Amino acid sequence: MKAAVYYATGTPDVLKYEEIADPVCHPQGILIAVEAVSIEGGDLLNRAGGALAKQPHVVGYQAAGTIIEVGSEVEDRKVGQRVVTSGADGSHAAIRAVAARSSWLLPDSLSIEEGACIPIPFGTADDCLFEFGRLQAGETVLIQGGAGGVGLAAIQLAKRAGATVISTASSQTKLDFLTTVGVDHCINYVESDLLAEVKRITDNKGVNLVVDPIGGEVLQNSIRAMGYRGRVTTVGNAGREIMKFDLSGLMGMNQYIQGVFLGAEIGTDRVYNMIQSHIEAVANGELKVFIDKQFALSDAAAAHAHIESRQAMGRVLLIP
Repeated sequence: MKAAVYYATGTPDVLKYEEIADPVCHPQGILIAVEAVSIEGGDLLNRAGGALAKQPHVVGYQAAGTIIEVGSEVEDRKVGQRVVTSGADGSHAAIRAVAARSSWLLPDSLSIEEGACIPIPFGTADDCLFEFGRLQAGETVLIQGGAGGVGLAAIQLAKRAGATVISTASSQTKLDFLTTVGVDHCINYVESDLLAEVKRITDNKGVNLVVDPIGGEVLQNSIRAMGYRGRVTTVGNAGREIMKFDLSGLMGMNQYIQGVFLGAEIGTDRVYNMIQSHIEAVANGELKVFIDKQFALSDAAAAHAHIESRQAMGRVLLIP
């Protein structure tokens, strides 16, 4: 099969388009002919400096396609079904092997491209907002980096839950886009003082919850933006920054910071069913997937570079 592979981690140009051996179907797994790959933030981090499971390595968490083989112990999947899949690696390829439990059926009304974009961003956003963030109707949530995959999912889920949504972006173009998605208050964190704007919007109270998929120095400001009994859910470290935080101030305001990693619970019934519900919600128009740009799988290096340029507004796909 054809795949985007690399032999050492580094910048996007380590990605090469090569012919490699087809994966083998596990007795409890499935093989899919990949039709759309949604590039996730973790794919970029792994390519830049993560572990190589093998050489050449095929990176990638999430891809959708049609089942072409079913393992001998699998009873609830069959050849020809359309599914979206998640896994530790292997998405950037023409064929993918995953555990059957790591696949979700796609309704006929949902395009393969839309389906490819749902599990990780929407599942992560849901956990950040509700399972760990405990967001309630009437509360105010600050969503950092709103134009990213987790950000766009979190905006929609928070609005659906009856929250007031503040979101940040680095340009007026992105802020205008976020307004169309449903954001109540937009902050340009390049041109404005984030904390001053949050205080202005909330009448100096601070926000009830911050969803932070960026980490590093941004996380410092997320912590400062909380109000009394505020919460921060942190789910990423885009710059791989190692920073020290003085958390002593949390006590006086009864605040907390919570790390979130969807992968630790993705095999549970709770998360599996939650992701399937989001797939159904996108299919019926209640939620929406935003696709920024599509690249051929052979152009994986350019696709990764496009995301790292911070130009993307929505998901970036690879098409084998």
